[in-house]
Amino acid sequence: MTSQLLLDARKYEELMEKRIEKETRPGFHLSARVGWMNDPNGFSFYNGKYHLFYQYHPYDSHWGPMHWGHAVSRDLLHWRYLPVALAPDSDYDRGGCFSGSAIEMPDGKHLLLYTGVSKEIQPDGNMRDVQMQCIAIGDGVDYEKYTGNPVIDKTSLPENGSKFDFRDPKIWQKADGSYRFVAGNSTKEGDGQILLYRSKDGLQWQYEKVLAENRGRFGKMWECPDFFVLDGKGVLIVSPTDMLPQGFEYYNGNGTLCLIGTYDEETDTFTEEQNQAIDYGIDFYAPQTVLAPDGRRIMTGWMQNWETSSLHSKQEPWFGQMSLPRELSIKNGRLFQNPIRELDKLHGEKVEYENVTFTDMICLDGIKGRKVDMELSIRPGDEQKIYQKFALRFAQDDTYQTSIGFSPYDSILKIDRKFSGSRRAIIHQRDTLVRNEGGCLKLRIILDCYSVEVFVNGGEHVLSATFYTDLSADGISFYADGMVAMDIVKYDLN
Repeated sequence: MTSQLLLDARKYEELMEKRIEKETRPGFHLSARVGWMNDPNGFSFYNGKYHLFYQYHPYDSHWGPMHWGHAVSRDLLHWRYLPVALAPDSDYDRGGCFSGSAIEMPDGKHLLLYTGVSKEIQPDGNMRDVQMQCIAIGDGVDYEKYTGNPVIDKTSLPENGSKFDFRDPKIWQKADGSYRFVAGNSTKEGDGQILLYRSKDGLQWQYEKVLAENRGRFGKMWECPDFFVLDGKGVLIVSPTDMLPQGFEYYNGNGTLCLIGTYDEETDTFTEEQNQAIDYGIDFYAPQTVLAPDGRRIMTGWMQNWETSSLHSKQEPWFGQMSLPRELSIKNGRLFQNPIRELDKLHGEKVEYENVTFTDMICLDGIKGRKVDMELSIRPGDEQKIYQKFALRFAQDDTYQTSIGFSPYDSILKIDRKFSGSRRAIIHQRDTLVRNEGGCLKLRIILDCYSVEVFVNGGEHVLSATFYTDLSADGISFYADGMVAMDIVKYDLN
């Protein structure tokens, strides 16, 4: 039976969506239907379509009681909104329907596994949020909460596991038909760990083990885990809170982490071998993956960061968008990410230049726009001397710009939005250490109205950022200190 809280949310989003002009949204990145969006949830392929749910507060463009928004797509670029799927309308999730995942069951039903939050009075008299795992089952549009909820609560935690930080289950089915999920948890001392649970039917769950432990290395609580096998390696992705920087690999605050290692299917044992950040830009958090029907592992994340997500006006009708979905691979022990190949089908007018040589600032005919797919190959224009700096500036007019700068001598790539029109002293730039040989670098830059995603050297690094420069600023220019030679292929994205 559909609750009044869910019916009200559905009526509200349907009404308010009509007041949002399509031209004010990104062209091919999923944004909040109305109100607020954060973490991707339930990324799955069901009944011939990709389903992407998201943390959602329809009534305000700022964070509030968590619902699950819902959209579907056949190509991961053109999205159609469906009615809000979950509302916090039960005793075990009155404090919010928090992040989770989805899977198709053998009977053809779509199962959502999510974190419910409820209030509990503690022995000291304080009221605190307690987190537990819950299920809803549906047909791809309407979902009914399972009568056995919560399916996992504090009684199924390891001895040192905190019931206050126990969330974001990611489910998968093994080859033998049984199910597993991983969830983020912290120890009672506040250190992150990933818990593994098992089930024969997807409904009755038992705690199995601690799959991975932070041991004080990467921030504190580990949120939004995802675990999968890719190119023969076990891959665990998490979003740690309160990170400290480690050179250019991690940044202060809430970030992303990928652990790569071996996975023993028989014993469900994951052994770490490598670690790296997932995105080196400003805006990317809580990524989740789906296994596509053709075997690709595809990932999307919330293209925003917590430090700047509360600064926009309450009058904004929507806030929050997802990253461009990315195809993942493992090469030489490293996670590579590239734009989904479906993006090529949006290619419109093509402009191409070869061996453009310059030593100062240049603009090129036909190179402009705010919905753009552009590949650059840069190298020294003088074989005897490497240039000092290269920069690409975009979303540019006489006043505003966002830029990507590269210094070959220290091999640092920087993204910088301090001149994008921001009136706040927020995070404006990030640096990352990239691989270059003699000043040669390959970049693929995807612009979509209010965002940029930079794929470096075939996906070895990715930097994502949002900016809110007026769409009339559509200039693109190039700058060199020293002589740079550049090849460029640019497509408008339709």
